[in-house]
Amino acid sequence: MGIFGPKYRVSRFVDHEIDDAVLTVTEPDTAKIERPLRRNIFSVYWIVGVLTLMILGGRAFSLTVLQGAKYQEASTRNSLRALVIPAPRGTIFDRFGKPLVYNVPSIDLIATASDLPTSEEERTALKERLMSFGIERSFLDQTFDSLPPKSIQAVPIKEQITQEEALRFLGQRENYPGINLYKTTHREYIDSTIFAHLMGYEGKIKPEELKDHPDYLLTDSIGKQGIEKSYEKALRGQHGYQQAEVDSLGRVTRELGIINPVAGNDLILNIDMDLQKKIYDSLIVNLEKNNLKKAAAVAIDPRNGAVRAVVSLPSFDNNLFAKGITQDEYSVLANDEARPLFNRALTGEYPPGSTIKPVVAAAALSEGVIDENQEIESRGGIQVGSFFFGDWKAHGFTDIRRAIAVSSDVYFYSVGGGYGGINGLGIERMKKYENLFGYGEYSGIDFPSEGNGFVPTPEWKKERIGERWYIGDDYNSSIGQGYITATPLQVVNSIATIANGGTLYEPRIGSQIKSQDGKVTSVESKIVRQGFIKPEILKVVQEGMRETVTEGTAQPLKDLPVEVAGKTGTAQFGGDNKTHGWFVSYAPYSSPELALIVLIEGQGTEETYNAVPVTKEVYQWYFTREGER
Repeated sequence: MGIFGPKYRVSRFVDHEIDDAVLTVTEPDTAKIERPLRRNIFSVYWIVGVLTLMILGGRAFSLTVLQGAKYQEASTRNSLRALVIPAPRGTIFDRFGKPLVYNVPSIDLIATASDLPTSEEERTALKERLMSFGIERSFLDQTFDSLPPKSIQAVPIKEQITQEEALRFLGQRENYPGINLYKTTHREYIDSTIFAHLMGYEGKIKPEELKDHPDYLLTDSIGKQGIEKSYEKALRGQHGYQQAEVDSLGRVTRELGIINPVAGNDLILNIDMDLQKKIYDSLIVNLEKNNLKKAAAVAIDPRNGAVRAVVSLPSFDNNLFAKGITQDEYSVLANDEARPLFNRALTGEYPPGSTIKPVVAAAALSEGVIDENQEIESRGGIQVGSFFFGDWKAHGFTDIRRAIAVSSDVYFYSVGGGYGGINGLGIERMKKYENLFGYGEYSGIDFPSEGNGFVPTPEWKKERIGERWYIGDDYNSSIGQGYITATPLQVVNSIATIANGGTLYEPRIGSQIKSQDGKVTSVESKIVRQGFIKPEILKVVQEGMRETVTEGTAQPLKDLPVEVAGKTGTAQFGGDNKTHGWFVSYAPYSSPELALIVLIEGQGTEETYNAVPVTKEVYQWYFTREGER
């Protein structure tokens, strides 16, 4: 018996028995067990497989090797961004540390081209939703169409949105693909109408301005006018950056690191804030009293060329520009006949009238045309052929000091053009000295724009007007009329040169630039020229200007707490007996620390010196106020 019992037997020939069974199976049964594959089908499958692998391998090679860098860059760009953190602009202070402007936090809506929808239908829907923020469709069309499709540079689409608008955007952010909020600041100017022409304003950079400022972004602000523009490089800070991961809509999903921004340098001006306010207020009162609108004033320290005040009326609110002026608001200013946007103090060019006489007097003494004691009689005018050149009154005999004090036109006709045995200077020599005192050339002030005035020549008249130069042209030029023009800044700078003994400075509004780490850089007033007039000659002219106050045309200033020297002037323009009234002066007479010019446009008659009472009021306040001057 085997181990399995008597019913079972294990055969040694099992394999052979199986083989025999297979060999004896019928053909139909064989077909059920196995169906042979055709050789040609096998070949097709093999070829298709090989081709598929080759195509997939080639595509993988192209993507990873040939175009790998491109797609890696695109992937990184779409997921990693260096988000700008704008730097605060530097603050501007007056000479005593009083701020003239603040930075105010604000939020802009910005668009990033690479994150915007690509289909026209989705873009149209996005624009319609953005119009709920008060953005015009035409602006959105123009902005979106101008954006480079793959650019990741942000472009502002609405500045300084309200808090309500910001919250509404955040609550519906998924409906605004490619649109984000941009935290920045804008300028808030203090006493904006008083300082508008001086400070200027800043605003968002325009695409056309990027040509001159390639390192700026379209979200950046830039100084557009005034001190904001001339000191743009110093006031602008260095942006910081936030490295972050963003999703397909441009939303930050993870912060990776921050480089903090560096605020711009602070700027300390030579401007005296309270003096500027006083001049402005005094001019406003005088203009309203006399039903006038236009005036200008400039104050300078004769000792160093430091500009203490710059006023131009009418003025405007520069905060309108800083906040984003509307077209209607701008049209009101631009179409105003009084031209409130025009800086009369620094760019206005006017006939200087008799304020030029101290310079002509210095020229006549220097050239030996007359000496300080020579007298000339004024009977009310001079006759040359059929032409009569009048004086504003008959002054009798005057020497050069009294001629300055009473503003004798006949005296200056004689020394300028020649009369009664006196060989006058002539226009060439008058021009020489006027140029030396700063007439007819830019002063070099640290301001983005100024007028350069004009001193004529016979050649200019022949070429421009087609006439030769007559002696009457010399007469008109000698009293600051005819073709000669000057800015208020040029006139006061020429008188400051006389006051300080003969040094012509480049006027300076800026005083110091202070970095955030405390480093201070001084802004120095450069000397243009000096020593071109003998001190004894300037002394005679100074004495004549002092007599203007003690015995001449500006006697209302005699009772001031300090001695003042000055020169009145009028210049006719247009019809209806309208004149521009000037008064230029300096004080104290013996040790000048302030030179001031006041110009009133369009006063009624030559005898109405509206500029004198304004000057008196300013000096009375300035030299009696408490504290440092």
